[in-house]
Amino acid sequence: MPFLKKIKFPTAHTVLFLILAIVSLLTWVIPSGQFERLAYDSKNDLFIRSSVDKIIELPATQATLTNLDIQIPLEKFTSGALSKPISIPNSYTSISSRPQNLVNFIQAPLKGIMQSADIILLVLIIGGLVQIVNATKAFEAGIAWLGNQLQGKEYILIILVMTLIALGGTTFGLEEETIAFYPILIPIFLAAKYDALVCIGTIYIGSSIGTMASTVNPFSSIIASDAAGINWTEGLYGRLLMLILGLIICIAYIIRYAQKVKKDPRSSIIYSQKEAIEKKFADIDFTKTIKLDWKLKFVLFLFASCFIVMIYGVSQLNWWFLEMTSIFLAGALIIGVLMRMNEKLFVQEFISGAKDLLGVAFIIGIARGVTVLMEDGQISDTLLYYTSQITSGMEKGLFINVSYLLYSGLTFFIPSSSGMAVLTMPIMAPLSDTAGIDRSIMVNAYQYGTGLFKFINPTGIILASLAIVNIGYDKWLKFVWPLVCIIAILGILMLTLSVYL
Repeated sequence: MPFLKKIKFPTAHTVLFLILAIVSLLTWVIPSGQFERLAYDSKNDLFIRSSVDKIIELPATQATLTNLDIQIPLEKFTSGALSKPISIPNSYTSISSRPQNLVNFIQAPLKGIMQSADIILLVLIIGGLVQIVNATKAFEAGIAWLGNQLQGKEYILIILVMTLIALGGTTFGLEEETIAFYPILIPIFLAAKYDALVCIGTIYIGSSIGTMASTVNPFSSIIASDAAGINWTEGLYGRLLMLILGLIICIAYIIRYAQKVKKDPRSSIIYSQKEAIEKKFADIDFTKTIKLDWKLKFVLFLFASCFIVMIYGVSQLNWWFLEMTSIFLAGALIIGVLMRMNEKLFVQEFISGAKDLLGVAFIIGIARGVTVLMEDGQISDTLLYYTSQITSGMEKGLFINVSYLLYSGLTFFIPSSSGMAVLTMPIMAPLSDTAGIDRSIMVNAYQYGTGLFKFINPTGIILASLAIVNIGYDKWLKFVWPLVCIIAILGILMLTLSVYL
């Protein structure tokens, strides 16, 4: 029908507002409920048991944990490995319904923006830094040099970038931080005759497969193992094999698409946006060769050093967004001084760069608003309770795969990997015992399930990533859906083999 051709897929912001509306309606349909929580008070060496209407102090002993059916060693709490409150098994109770009305709906994205202020500030500062480096012409010179080095072998760039980002994902949960890489790498991929989807896919899918098969990631594999009462090394080899196989599949998938686009640009899923995207990066002239002199090399070195220091700080020094943002701001100031930029020009360029990522920043905040509605509506625990009821008593092969798929669905409502771990693992780990399955396999099912949905999760950072080049979510789904199906089947095979071998 002719009028259907005029209908366009909505923007990322509108998609998120539609999701907000759906979640608001769900709070009117799904009953509110809550598991009791147990937290460790290190200052007073006590356990704090909290429910809807009361808080009780309990002795911090193994006997207390046993009486609460929590099969976790005491030292997991006292050492600080479990710093967040965990769910207490068999403690779910229904509470008064808390449906979210129109006022809550309007306030949710605003609360989300306020709660995401740290990552929003990081994104804006990175935008400013990128524009400062761009103004020095260092990117143009670097891209020209890299193009000469990789001429005819541009696919090596895909392999290197995806592998490095996957390593960051599997070791310390490199995810939100990847927002910083798009403005730098998109021009490089365009210069290699690929489309912007190749760049976004390389970065985002690299992060997704890395976090899906987290090996030593403290925010998923380690905290989930602690919450399950096991050592994080249990199940490590299975996760490592999943990482290797998944990474090979993802690299092959991206290269296959990239080579097809390079051979025939019209085969690109976003071919209709080709001119608009290239125009967006028109200030970087791919045909003009600028000499990469020592000063521009030093600018690029300082720029790259910001990321190296950030990665080291996050993985080794327990840095978070304040420290990361400080590094990028310091980098912009140092580069401005080094290149003797006029004060007025520096401010104009920095603000211009931050402005370019303002839309991305809003998307991050609005996405957080979905979680705000879930928390205020008190339906997350209800979904977990019914999930545990569904899987109880199943045959072990069916149990582990249903758990895997249910975890994938729960990720829409609980996008935080650490939050998912402490909320669900004390409930799901004992269920795996009754099914005759090792708890380490349940930890892997949690990781594979939450990681699988992140490939397409609209409440994650994919919409913010796509917004950088104004690519619609529908185009991303068309691009990534076959890969998601392949990775889903790989997860099923890995889990099935692990419970029977």
